[in-house]
Formats: sequence, structure tokens, C-alpha cells
Amino acid sequence: MLEKTFYKKLLQHSFDFPVTVNYWDGSSETYGSGEPEVAITFKKAIPIKQLSSNASLALGEAYMAGDLEVTSNTTDTPLQKLLTAAYTSADSFMRNSRYIHLIPKQSHSEKASKKDIQSHYDLGNDFYQLWLDKTMTYSCAYFEKPTDDLETAQINKVHHILRKLNPQPNRTLLDIGCGWGTLMLTAAKEYHLKVVGITLSQEQYDFVQQRINDKGLSDVASVQLVDYRELKHAPFDYITSVGMFEHVGEENLGAYFQDVADYLTDDGVALLHGITRQQGGARNTWINKYIFPGGYVPGLVENTQHIINAGLQIADMEPLRRHYQKTLEIWTANFNAQKDVILPKADPEFVRMWDLYLQACASSFESGNIDVIQYLVSKGPSARDLPMTREYMYD
Repeated sequence: MLEKTFYKKLLQHSFDFPVTVNYWDGSSETYGSGEPEVAITFKKAIPIKQLSSNASLALGEAYMAGDLEVTSNTTDTPLQKLLTAAYTSADSFMRNSRYIHLIPKQSHSEKASKKDIQSHYDLGNDFYQLWLDKTMTYSCAYFEKPTDDLETAQINKVHHILRKLNPQPNRTLLDIGCGWGTLMLTAAKEYHLKVVGITLSQEQYDFVQQRINDKGLSDVASVQLVDYRELKHAPFDYITSVGMFEHVGEENLGAYFQDVADYLTDDGVALLHGITRQQGGARNTWINKYIFPGGYVPGLVENTQHIINAGLQIADMEPLRRHYQKTLEIWTANFNAQKDVILPKADPEFVRMWDLYLQACASSFESGNIDVIQYLVSKGPSARDLPMTREYMYD
């Protein structure tokens, strides 16, 4: 009886639409008025101590284990719908300070960072190829038109970033956290830049090296398996860094932006694209434990102050929250379409974990809990070649 009372208190004000909760003893209760849009089924009780310590972690682990199911007759992504409401509702377990638990201290040494990155990105290129698009781009796409498919939108994003730099041929570009290489190789092939990409992922390094060889770009493109803090190279005219600063750790953010400044020529330009929280920096215990060890989403003001402290000048900022929501919704559909392929190679808990991760991230962007922002910065006020208006970015 005590558990039921606690569950009711936890859930009854967490959603802005009617939800049915099916309890482990066979009883059911609907919270909210009207026809229920989502059903939550607890196959077993989650201990009150776990829920009160960190509700999102406890519920996430229950979902992974199959002890909690979320279903709907109105949507294929009931988790996203449910979590968007939880992020939006002021009194929900996702926002109430009583359910926030301190995350253990994290290490972002070079050794720890390499281990963290490889734990996620070295799951295997074949895994990511199943649900990413052909460009193998694992970051927010840019939908110029409502009809753009994912591959088109990812190519749009690459050009949107490179155009913002207003790059001039035969100059140099560093891509910090180059992923599977689409941006850096596009810069080399189509913008005629001399490029260097760096990554801590062995799988990504091997993949990019092979692409460089296959495309015959070894004279203008190279990739290094190196920590961004250890790069030895002459200053670059341009720097790009996509989906990177979320991984460096709160304590290293200032040094990261300072490294960007140090790696730029005196009038160089950088485009830094990453997840940012307008309400202030935050961590998520479940994501840190199971998806991105060491992850930290910095706040907008926090990033801006670090940029200024590094002696960089902000030339432009652009939020792309709704673009990342749509990107994640497509990834979710792609991932679920490949479940029959993934399951023979991975246990069901792994599949449920990734489904939860993708839908939860989509809901976080949909609700405005997090954003993704492109920061166009220059080293000092005399940004070489940057026009005075934004028109050039859309030519």
C-alpha cells in the first residue's frame, strides 16, 4: 500500500495528458481525465529507495530490464511522448529537486576520456551503419526543407557549417572530434582546404583513413588518433568541432575553448557545434552510466563566458533544437526498423537501452530541456573574411 501511494505521488502530476498505470499486482489507475494516450506497465515493483534517490535512473534501468513497459495506440514513440510531458510538467519527477541525486565525481584525464569515447563510438561501425545515413554522420542534421531526408539534411549541415566559416581555398582546417570524416573530407574535396581530423575512436580513425585512401585525398587530408589536448601542429585558419564539447567535462571546458583559440591563427575562425542547455549546465545519471560516460551538457552562459575568457569573439550563434529533435526521431525509426538485425548480435537489454536513449533525447530537445547551438567565433575582433551580414551563409 505504501508503494502504491508513493507511485501515485510520483506519477500523478508528471504528465499533461491522461496516462494509465498498470501495477504489478494486476490493478490499474488512470491519471488525468479523458481517454488514456499512453500505458505504463510495471511488471514488478521498483523499490521506493531507488525511486526517491534517482527516479530517472531507476525507471531507466527498469525499462532496460523489461520490468517496465510503455505502450500506446496513438504513436510509435510512446517513450518520447511520455518523457516530453515529464520534462514539460513543472511538478514531474524529471524536474522536482527531491528526485535529483548527485552524480559521482567524473574523471576527464586523457586516459579516461579515451576509454569513455571508445566505450560508445567503438561499438562497431557496422552497428552505426544500420541506422545512421550513408554519410555516417552522428550529430544534428539541418533540414533546409520539410521534404529533406536524413542524408540530405546531414549534407546540408556540413555545408551550413563550412559556409559559415567563409573558407578560402588552400587554407587549413582542423576538425576536432571528426567522427567518421564526412565534414573534413567535404572541406578537402569541395572547399579545397588542407584538413586534419582528430578522434579518440579507433573505429572512426580506421574508417576515415580508409575513406581518405579511397578518395585519393591523402595529399590534402589526414586523420590522427590523438587527444585534442596533445595535438602538435602549426595554427589552423579554420576549426570545426561538432558534438565534442559535451564530452570534455565541466572542469575542462575552459581549457577546451582555450585550446581552440591556441590552435587558431591570429585571425582564424571556428565553428563549434554542440548540445547546450539554455537553463544552465546539467548531467543525466542514466545517460552517464549507460550511454556517454563522462558526459556534461554545458549551459549557454557557461559556454559564452569560456569563449570570452579564451579571447575569442562571438560572430554568430544559432540554435538548432528542432532540427536535432527531427534527427533523433528519424534515428529512432531507423533503429527500430533494424531490431531484427541487431537482436541476434546483442541482448534485448542493449536494444531497449538504445531505444530509450534515442527517444529520451528526442523528448529532451522537443521539450526545450536541452538545445544544440552553433557558435561561430573568431580569434580576436578582426575575423578574416567574415562578411558583415548573414546572407553569405545561405548562398
